Amino acid sequence: MEITTGPPEVRVPVSTEATDTVGTAEAVLSKRTGAPVRLADAEDLGGSDRSVVMRVRIAESPFELPRTVVVKHYGECPVEARSDPFAHEAASCQLTTALPPEARVGPELIAHDAGERLLVLEDLGRGSTLADVLFADDSRVAERALLGWARALGRLHSTTAGCEADFDALMRRLGAKSWTDPVADDIVRSASELPELLTQVLGVDTSPGMVERLNAATELLRSSRYRAFSPSDICPDNSLVTGSGVRFLDFEWGCVRDVAMDAAYLQYPFPSSWCSYALPDNLAESMLSTWRSEIAEVWPELDDDDVLLPRLFDAQLLWVWVSTWWFLPRTGETDRPIDMHMPSPRRSTALVDRWRHLRADAVSAGLDDVAEFADQVVDALVDRFGAGALHLQPYPAFRTE
Repeated sequence: MEITTGPPEVRVPVSTEATDTVGTAEAVLSKRTGAPVRLADAEDLGGSDRSVVMRVRIAESPFELPRTVVVKHYGECPVEARSDPFAHEAASCQLTTALPPEARVGPELIAHDAGERLLVLEDLGRGSTLADVLFADDSRVAERALLGWARALGRLHSTTAGCEADFDALMRRLGAKSWTDPVADDIVRSASELPELLTQVLGVDTSPGMVERLNAATELLRSSRYRAFSPSDICPDNSLVTGSGVRFLDFEWGCVRDVAMDAAYLQYPFPSSWCSYALPDNLAESMLSTWRSEIAEVWPELDDDDVLLPRLFDAQLLWVWVSTWWFLPRTGETDRPIDMHMPSPRRSTALVDRWRHLRADAVSAGLDDVAEFADQVVDALVDRFGAGALHLQPYPAFRTE
């Protein structure tokens, strides 16, 4: 089984060439404005196996449009796909575009066409992503960007609190009979599959106390009063650092879920990402405080540690559990980096760091069963993959000679 970063995805074949994408975008914009629009100077922005993504210049239009826009053109969604990334992104962009401009933390949706499976989005420019900043050499810039990321996430949560019915209506309008959080799907699957995998690969049997705590934590995946919109994939390379704050990109799996699932990203940095390195002491706490300051007006009770921290621990447990299911090398597999094509830590090293943090948090919370189990997993990982797994480096921006 090939292990990839984040939730395993159904690959959507791209059948569109660049010229076809530009022509389709011209037709969609012309229909939207009611007059001919001509595009030029197409620039490939990378895309993926699912879509073509391009920056284009508005060469001719009788109406005022931005000088450049980003066009995202999806291939057909296979019938076996568990969810349609085009529908998720189109609904997500419609939802966030409806926010006041000062609250918007994603690109504005300028036009879309469900039949053509195409989006025309605001061009947020050529700024650095959060990943670029974290892999540079300026710790102060990196710290400011991470705090800006936490602020943007909190603002997004506070402005989309209670939006589930709206998001559901947008998805259904796009033809989706139902939608799901892909991480929640994988957590449910990992809850049943990881115990056997831990026994096979590490010789660790999952204790009844651990199973009980895991089952209790999955309550976060169900309806609660603390749900808001989430881009779902809020990794550093999907976060653009701009002069007006951090803006999130790529809503292919946008969903509504408990905000604790996103806030846990502040404590265990980016557990579904290829670039999950260590943060300096206390920076994660500063990020959490920044996020809380943004959501306190909507959910003042989450500013109370007695309310937030147990929910946050449950979210952290779910992230550690599902990321172990994603990344633990199976029997016969090598302990390779999380992403072979990016500057990633080795999978064993990232997992040891997460389980050590979980153990410390479990001790603080008085959860002895979880702490003991986490100890067993750490010891087994080190026995299997060597003492080098104990040392997760910081992001390059925070490394000192």
